[in-house]
Amino acid sequence: MQPISIDRKRETFVCDPSRVITRFLLPSGRGRAERIIHRVLSLSEEACGRELCRIFRDFTSRHHDFEAILLANYQRVKTYLTDPGKHSKERKLLIGAYFTQEFSVESAALFNPSIVVHPDQSNLPSGSMRFIISFRAIGEGHLSSIVFRTGVLDKKNNMTMDAVSPYVEQPAVEFNPSYGKQTFLLKLEEMEADREISAWILSPLPDPFLFDQLKDSVRKVSSQTPQTVVLQKTVTMIDWLVRSNYEVVFRDDQRLSERVVFPVSEDESHGIEDARFVRFSDMGRTRRYYATYTAYNGHSIMPMLMETEDFLRFRMRTLSGEAARNKGMALFPRRVNGLYTMISRQDGESLYMVQSDNIQFWNGAKELQGPRYSWEFVQIGNCGSPIETEMGWLLLTHGVGPLRRYCIGVKLLDLQDPSKVIGSLKEPLIMPNEYEREGYVPNVAYTCGAVIHNDVLVIPYGVSDTSTCVATIQLRALLDALVRK
Repeated sequence: MQPISIDRKRETFVCDPSRVITRFLLPSGRGRAERIIHRVLSLSEEACGRELCRIFRDFTSRHHDFEAILLANYQRVKTYLTDPGKHSKERKLLIGAYFTQEFSVESAALFNPSIVVHPDQSNLPSGSMRFIISFRAIGEGHLSSIVFRTGVLDKKNNMTMDAVSPYVEQPAVEFNPSYGKQTFLLKLEEMEADREISAWILSPLPDPFLFDQLKDSVRKVSSQTPQTVVLQKTVTMIDWLVRSNYEVVFRDDQRLSERVVFPVSEDESHGIEDARFVRFSDMGRTRRYYATYTAYNGHSIMPMLMETEDFLRFRMRTLSGEAARNKGMALFPRRVNGLYTMISRQDGESLYMVQSDNIQFWNGAKELQGPRYSWEFVQIGNCGSPIETEMGWLLLTHGVGPLRRYCIGVKLLDLQDPSKVIGSLKEPLIMPNEYEREGYVPNVAYTCGAVIHNDVLVIPYGVSDTSTCVATIQLRALLDALVRK
């Protein structure tokens, strides 16, 4: 029986404040925007040219197609101009610059990582694996988004990271994905929207339906129905639900490190937190990736599901049901006994399992285990999706103990019935050491997902909500310890 040995790797991931995106900036009040534009228009052509030259000198190297960014933001404010057609391109670019701001997506922290096998495993040496690590990136105002890094593990689990691009960009947002009628109606019912009006709006639509088709039906029903409070409330709920379910699309010529999944919907206005990615295999179909994450609007949280096949197009969907109400849901990498299966936390302190035949609706959670050991007496939760092994489902957990110290633990669940815990480590697998305990939130070791490669468990983990480290553990020794009587 081998002792468990934790090998902390030299790789450390830290934030880079120089990686910035642009965001549209509109001061409050139409009058203020108009005054800004008036000041720009008062400049002579010579002064306009000088100011624009300075802007391009200082900023163009920080963004792909900087000119297009400024012109796009000009288009968003040109309705404030009395005669937009008469102005030169240079003047339009300058106006656009005054309604543009830079935002450093990872100026404060880069932590809570999740690692998955890359969809492209071509042209690798024997025994090697290409991977993707996602991170929770924190920028100005503690606003969270998701960024990515890629690399290769060789046959000895040495890690080689790909170069990180100096650029980072947001994707295009599409509010016109397809929606399933039954799923949509169930969510409206859960939100306590009016059933009759909801059915009236959705009944003429095909299944699935598109956003534009839904908008047409809403307009038609609204024009034929008295404008009551109930109607307005239902229409508002429908609009909210549509805008919480959307797709984002990156350009295929962007490196993965250039892509940032940034908050889009109102529910995400204060951040996208702790994405738990998993490569999912569904009864022989093409593999895809899911990630559960927490949308935060500054007051409340909402569990969400992200789906992608290629890390170019991502689909965001709301999770619903009485069991989809807390942070930290983690999806199993395949169906178990024909059902989607999640590890979740219902009461804020214990581990639960929940199953469903609909990946968006979750009810009937079953408690797996509450805090048992001193290092997890405050709460216990998952640290990413369970990993299938020949001896059971390997589940990384987090435990919170005295002084609010977060440690990473391990449990083993039965393969056929994962509601049964068949093994637990009594001591933490990883606890923050003296070099890892200092940071924005001290005394924290936390991960959102690990991977097995060549019989080694590879765990990237966040350090005190600031940076990220990597540890490896021999799988056989760990499994032996979990089943030891």
